[in-house]
Amino acid sequence: MGELSAADTNGILALPWIRPERTSAGLGWEHLYLSKQHERPHRGLFAAAPTHQLILHLAGPVTVRRRVGTPGEQSRRVPAGGLFLQPSHADLSVELGGELDTLHVYVADSAVQEAAGTETPIRLSEELGTVDPLLEQLLLSLDGVVRDWEPSARTYADQLCALVATHLARRHRAGGTTAEPTPVTPAALSDRQFDRVRDLMAERLAEPLGLPELAAVTGLSVSRFARRFKARTGLPPHQYLLKLRVEQARLLLRTSSDPIADIAAGCGFSHQEHLTRVLRTQLGTTPAALRRER
Repeated sequence: MGELSAADTNGILALPWIRPERTSAGLGWEHLYLSKQHERPHRGLFAAAPTHQLILHLAGPVTVRRRVGTPGEQSRRVPAGGLFLQPSHADLSVELGGELDTLHVYVADSAVQEAAGTETPIRLSEELGTVDPLLEQLLLSLDGVVRDWEPSARTYADQLCALVATHLARRHRAGGTTAEPTPVTPAALSDRQFDRVRDLMAERLAEPLGLPELAAVTGLSVSRFARRFKARTGLPPHQYLLKLRVEQARLLLRTSSDPIADIAAGCGFSHQEHLTRVLRTQLGTTPAALRRER
């Protein structure tokens, strides 16, 4: 599957006055497309798309109407933090009543169906003005990844995409319930599967490494791999990979005379400053301080 792009959306982003401040174009994201922009008041009919559309209002309140001109027309004053959800494969009639900064996130239906883990396809609900603090934070985190993009963040971005798809499948399906499901202890990766993943991480420590590549060596789907990896290690894959990178960087700083910038690049960090920032956060120290400990 190739990168998800604006061509996979329902066309709102193609309105002539929309000039995105940033998008995920070119980052290689297969199941999600993100765009941040300022929108003007508008009214239109937009074609069905193979992606689910999430719009997070970054300001407000502003009046939004959907199913305009039909018996099922809805109108709501949506506050900042409110969400608009348009399911895939459904035409959209909508009216935005004022200027607004928005974050659009489009999620491939295939990712949601995989996250649902059911034989029968699920449908997501139409929502207007929904408040979902967890989903809001996931979307803002994705925007932060785009804003401060570094190739080493690829695994983290994949994890966020999987979490968004899973949350949509669990909490925003049509006819769904807000009741908490019965807790189930997830299966963990087998020794053989874990060894393969760890070997791949070690071999490609200096490279961007996405969840699909890690999942492939286990024979699992991305969502099942992520759950089973965390059950095995207690950490999401991106955090475990970062831990390996930090461990290797610390070892090299203490045992070699290589330039710090070279060590940073060889351990998968974007640059020396990136390594310094991570070491301060993870270990409360700096590359220079670790080198002096030799």
